[in-house]
Amino acid sequence: MIDIMDKRLRAEQFRLRLNRALRDSGLSQSALARAIGVDRSTISQLLTDAGARLPNAHVVGACAGALGVSADWLLSLSDRPENAADLVAASLSMAKAPRALVDERIFEWHQEAQGYKIRHVPAALPDMLKTRALLEWEFAPHLGRTADQAIGASEDRLTWMRQSSSDYEIAMPIYELDSFAHAVGYYEGLPLDIRLQQLDHFEQLCTQLYPRLRIYLFDAKRLYSAPLTVFGPLLCVFYAGSHYLAFRDKERVETFSSHFDDLVREADITARQLPGRFRALRAAISR
Repeated sequence: MIDIMDKRLRAEQFRLRLNRALRDSGLSQSALARAIGVDRSTISQLLTDAGARLPNAHVVGACAGALGVSADWLLSLSDRPENAADLVAASLSMAKAPRALVDERIFEWHQEAQGYKIRHVPAALPDMLKTRALLEWEFAPHLGRTADQAIGASEDRLTWMRQSSSDYEIAMPIYELDSFAHAVGYYEGLPLDIRLQQLDHFEQLCTQLYPRLRIYLFDAKRLYSAPLTVFGPLLCVFYAGSHYLAFRDKERVETFSSHFDDLVREADITARQLPGRFRALRAAISR
């Protein structure tokens, strides 16, 4: 008897949801009938029949496709009316990543996540901690005459990020900081005075802003991470060069939050040890 009641309830819910989806779509019964290849009387029966029978899977799927909802929602197997494509589109987005310091999109994400912990694996050194001299060396060749204006505008945003109510955890490979200090690889040709000034700036910020700002260095021989930022529980953003890939679904955000926590847990140099690392590097390159 309970099974029969369940079937009646499911059939009733199907009729209610089909009526709602049809109303929201703006289609007429005739238009829906044409779209799924059945008679109008069939649609009328689906919308009004008080029996316990559900239509076959083909009809349910066709109705869902024509109305832009999921078949699972029509059958009360899901509370989300969006179809799979819409769910993916809602949880995953791509945005252009221009050659800039803090572009509009990145700044909007930081503002949205204000008050949450922000976990960050930078592509190089963290932009929000760079001196103006380093920014000019790095970006002026690409930005040309607009470099000074762009850096000025970005400095305001970087200052806002440093002063926001969010806690920042940053994890990066040890070799990145060592390469910078010794001016090798990406940093080849970087003048010594800029490197020394930047190391002093790093030490000052990491000391003044601790514990709101915590930086960890991990061994890239044991661990790897693509450049990414996890904005609290809201979203996770990957940097892919020319584009950002952003996920908003809870499962992926939690997965990459856990990945970041592994980097912190396995770090060879902790946030408390980092100022000493800056001083050691400064001493090594000053000789």
